[in-house]
Amino acid sequence: MNETRATNPVFPPGRYGHRRTPGARRRIVPIVFGVLVLVASVLLTVQLYGRYGQTDYQSRIVGWSKDSDTRLTVEFEVRVPAGGTATCVLRARSYDGAEVGRREVRVANPGAEGPITAREDVPTRARASHGDVVRCRASS
Repeated sequence: MNETRATNPVFPPGRYGHRRTPGARRRIVPIVFGVLVLVASVLLTVQLYGRYGQTDYQSRIVGWSKDSDTRLTVEFEVRVPAGGTATCVLRARSYDGAEVGRREVRVANPGAEGPITAREDVPTRARASHGDVVRCRASS
């Protein structure tokens, strides 16, 4: 039985130039690219968390009341640092979950300790079933 073995070709020295070892440079490029993508992702995450992450302006729904087909009253609490002002976005939603009204309100903390309770009307386009606070952030 004749066996054939695959071998690499042998070239005369100096005739075809310098031969590189296979894969040495090819492995470095993806590694460098992966490290750059990882660093950029971390920097972007830190920047976005600083802008939209956990804030001192935490809110909680206390309740809501359906006054009419064109208005919903939302009662909520918001924790605002002493002497600060928060801008909160309130939303009214219909029974099927569609947004039927939205309003932006300002809540000021004159220096009292604890959460501030506010009661605000949200104008609606149709009858609303419930209301909620979308977000609260520092007023500019």
